[in-house]
Amino acid sequence: MLVLTLTAAVKMLHPPHCVDALCVGPTPCQMAFLLTGFTFLIIGASGIRPCNLAFGVDQFNPHTESGQQGIASFFNWYYFTFTFALMVSLTIIIYVQANINWVIGLAIPTFFMFISCILFFVGAKIYVIVQPDGSPLTSIFQVLVATIKKRKLAVPNDPSHSLFNHVSTKSINAKLPYNNQLKCLNKAAIITPNDNINPDGSSQNQWALCSVQQIEEVKCVIKTIPILIAFIIYNASLTNMQIYTAFQALQSDRRLKHSSFQIPAASYSVFQMLALTIWIPIYDRLIVPCLRKITNKRQGISPLQRIGVGIGIAIFTMLVAAIIETKRRDMVHSKQALGFERGKGVISSMPGYWLVIQMVVAGISEGFAMIGFGEFFYKQFPENTKSLAGSFFCCGFAMSSYLSSFLISIIHKTTREGGSRNWLTQNLNEAKLDYFYYLCMGLEVLSFIYYLMVAKWYKYKGSEDETTDYPLEDMTATHKHIV
Repeated sequence: MLVLTLTAAVKMLHPPHCVDALCVGPTPCQMAFLLTGFTFLIIGASGIRPCNLAFGVDQFNPHTESGQQGIASFFNWYYFTFTFALMVSLTIIIYVQANINWVIGLAIPTFFMFISCILFFVGAKIYVIVQPDGSPLTSIFQVLVATIKKRKLAVPNDPSHSLFNHVSTKSINAKLPYNNQLKCLNKAAIITPNDNINPDGSSQNQWALCSVQQIEEVKCVIKTIPILIAFIIYNASLTNMQIYTAFQALQSDRRLKHSSFQIPAASYSVFQMLALTIWIPIYDRLIVPCLRKITNKRQGISPLQRIGVGIGIAIFTMLVAAIIETKRRDMVHSKQALGFERGKGVISSMPGYWLVIQMVVAGISEGFAMIGFGEFFYKQFPENTKSLAGSFFCCGFAMSSYLSSFLISIIHKTTREGGSRNWLTQNLNEAKLDYFYYLCMGLEVLSFIYYLMVAKWYKYKGSEDETTDYPLEDMTATHKHIV
């Protein structure tokens, strides 16, 4: 952040201002300095984002009633603060950068980051710090390699008792029971004459012989991949709506009543965040206690159920967005236009507050699904892979953005109708954005059906010495099974 601030503050580190529409590009040194700042930003973010959620939850004692309730609420409040900070960035910080000064606009988050570092290190002595327990990726690759080596062997008829099952007393992971899912990986625990075992009962070569405990830990990670795919599809559709809501706003009446002030088109995404920040406390303090009485679950409903509700609301979100866009485009032809947006087209007389509706519904959808996904990944990964769970969550965001861009590119190429006109042409009055929203709704429907099948198949991580807080549910039935 300091490097980025310097690029704006020091004249030698940025190109000169444009004169009469003539602009000079950055020199190689200026570009290299800017990219250095981005590199530091990427490295720093990759250390913070996957770990801060896991580190925060580590501060609660999962073996006490108050600690378990604290963990259940922490996921809600973590996403609340994250969204609130993002909302401040998209409003106040961007306003300062665009209307006052870029140096001040970049210096403010730099100062906040500095304060954050001070607070973090001042409190370092009072934090609960869980010591690392080896590389989780190494364990995953060991199981895969051992499975490939023993791929021709047959799993015994009674695998729960005949397979190698050593559990280290030094491990921070809870002991996991044997299960029949992903049975092919169980071959890694078959003992052959070539396998040697240490006096303490551990395997001499874990690349050839893995314990059932180690295999079950790897299964916990692999079984979340189908849920990750559902997350990517879910978020891609909402990302597309967020992008094109700004374009819709440019060709809508953004004026406040009895005022000439216009809401910036890019600021309409704030309404989604505002809805989320309002919804989370209501859900956590009012709805969860009511659900707790009905379901007898500490968090009201399980993560998979919460995700399912969120995806269902996302389907309704895309339907609402499509209907509103149809209304906006129809009003261009049925009522007097308000003006002309440069590079776009005629401005519809539809009030911009109609766009707020779709953003609010999207925010409520995120309040269920996004928090549910985050909680699911954290709770289903083994204890020594919690930061890897955070990485899964962050990578899901990245891959959904790639999928969103891919969908937009496909639509541009496949719906071209002479010249440059297509469903997503710049002038939305000539485009078919509502068709695109219906397409996204169809993807959400397919994603929901896929998700129901995956959730029906999925078994929550269980342990022999403690039961999970939520039972394994059949998303399409009312009966429940305890793991």
